Amino acid sequence: MKLKYIILFAAIVFSRQAYAQIDTTKVTPLDTIEENAEEDVIITGVKYADSLLVKTPAYYIYKTWDTVNIHTYKNDLTKMKDTIMLPLTYEKGCDFNMPIIGLTTSNFGYRRGRPHLGMDIDLETGDTVRCVFDGRVRIAKMSKGYGNVVVVRHNNGLETIYAHLSKLIVKTDDIVSAGTVLGLGGSTGKSTGSHLHFETRYLGNAINPATIVDFKKNKLLCDTVYISKATFKYIAEYKSAKYYTVKKGDSLSLIAQKNGTSVKKICALNGIKPTKVIKPGQKLRVR
Repeated sequence: MKLKYIILFAAIVFSRQAYAQIDTTKVTPLDTIEENAEEDVIITGVKYADSLLVKTPAYYIYKTWDTVNIHTYKNDLTKMKDTIMLPLTYEKGCDFNMPIIGLTTSNFGYRRGRPHLGMDIDLETGDTVRCVFDGRVRIAKMSKGYGNVVVVRHNNGLETIYAHLSKLIVKTDDIVSAGTVLGLGGSTGKSTGSHLHFETRYLGNAINPATIVDFKKNKLLCDTVYISKATFKYIAEYKSAKYYTVKKGDSLSLIAQKNGTSVKKICALNGIKPTKVIKPGQKLRVR
């Protein structure tokens, strides 16, 4: 009998020590999680039904759960060889919700000569911003650029970012569903007016949200998205981009002539009109 109680006491002590070792504020390796675990996971040999790592979305893809850094992954998907198929819904018409319904004010692509890696959607400060798919909150905090921002990792491996919020409603590690209110819209961080900056990413690489969501009809374009190196060709374009610093006496036509291009192309690359007044020192993308 004594031996039985000694073993039980030792198991309790070991269990508490193992749980105390879990640091949920930093990158948490998930290599110890069983591949086939569904409801529970095994951590350092102890089973925890209520662990913060239970049902961590896409742990088999990421192997980390970083609650500090928004952009924490170092994966170059421009060289990927295979095509990845990601299901977006598991029942037609279910498991999806628009982040907010409003006019798109800035698209994915180049803006002022630099890549804009999301979609800007108009809103009024205080409007509710909702989660797009089921998942778990990885980040919910104030950041310098994004302002109040929420990052959600979803069960299929996608991560979505909701930026410039005036107020956070959820907190890190919350389990959320499609339609869950994440925060209230605003204009925090590097923002010139109230709007939602919305991003979709896979392993840290931005994907054009307009290839997933129809922002005019407020619905998914399809039930499954296919990811290949072609999805990230904009990265190679950005790396090969050429910039020109405007000098005194320059005009758009003169800059186009100097760089073997056209005013139309320069305007398209920089999101400006041919009548735009340019100033010395200003940088324009010409390629």
